Amino acid sequence: MEELLHLHTNTLQIHSLSKPYLPPPQPPPLSSLPNSKPLPNPRLNFSSKKPPKFSSPTPPQIDPHTQFRDKMLYLDSLGIDLFTLAQNHPPIVSSSIEDIKSTVDFIRSMGFYPSDLRRICGMCPEILTSGISTLLPVFTFLLREAKIDGSDLRKVINRRPRLLACDVEKCLRPTLYFLQMLGITDAGKHASLLSGSVEEKYIPRMDYLQKIGFSYRDSVSMVRRFPQLFCYSIKDNFEPKFDYFVVEMGRELKELKEFPQYFSFSLENRIKPRHQMCVEKGVCFPLPVMLKMNDEKFHSRLEVCLSSSPPLRTSPLWCTNLGDQLESV
Repeated sequence: MEELLHLHTNTLQIHSLSKPYLPPPQPPPLSSLPNSKPLPNPRLNFSSKKPPKFSSPTPPQIDPHTQFRDKMLYLDSLGIDLFTLAQNHPPIVSSSIEDIKSTVDFIRSMGFYPSDLRRICGMCPEILTSGISTLLPVFTFLLREAKIDGSDLRKVINRRPRLLACDVEKCLRPTLYFLQMLGITDAGKHASLLSGSVEEKYIPRMDYLQKIGFSYRDSVSMVRRFPQLFCYSIKDNFEPKFDYFVVEMGRELKELKEFPQYFSFSLENRIKPRHQMCVEKGVCFPLPVMLKMNDEKFHSRLEVCLSSSPPLRTSPLWCTNLGDQLESV
């Protein structure tokens, strides 16, 4: 019995060894499957992956009514009425309160007081929307190029706030060069002229002086002696006063050349009344004597001349008399 079992075991072993070896079945390729797509290789496509997008939180919306109210309250704390500014400069309504505060803080850092701000903004409201990037070059120009003393800066700006709204390259610097060319070197004393246009304002006035009979050299001498001539209107000031000077007063151009301040006096309130009084009394005063004195001194001088015999205009004593009178003015 044991021999039969042993024989049977050996037979099974021989039979199993005699079968050929077959590898285990492999799954079919994916390409042979219907509607199959190749799987992405994570190593090859790693660099092509886009980083995840994170949406930034939406900033909170500011109520325009609240912003307008805050702007109005802030300006009111400075004594400035927003509604008045908006009538003259509508962009102030859309300007942010942060920009306005930064502009105000910058101006105050230059030594200006709230009272100065009220005057400046009242005369030139666009300054509030200019921004520091616009104001800084103006202050730099006034201090470095125009040579305005720092202690006088506040007074200069209060006198002419329009300076802060002017462009340095297009207005301030060309005007400074023009005035220096004419011999007006004290820009600090006449800084208000820097905001004027050379082509539109100053050259036409020089041309008018030459048109009425002055040479170019005489015109330069007049504006150098009295630069405020550039500030007067040709139609409303020069023409009526010059016509009265020539037609009614019958005076010579030489007197205007020596005393261009004539154009600074009121025609109706000063020039005409005093000239008519001189004509009635038979007295002829030089222009400075007739116009510069106050009413009390003028009438006193008129009485003195009536009680004495003043020299004729053709007399050599006329100039001497003029010098004495000017010293007492």
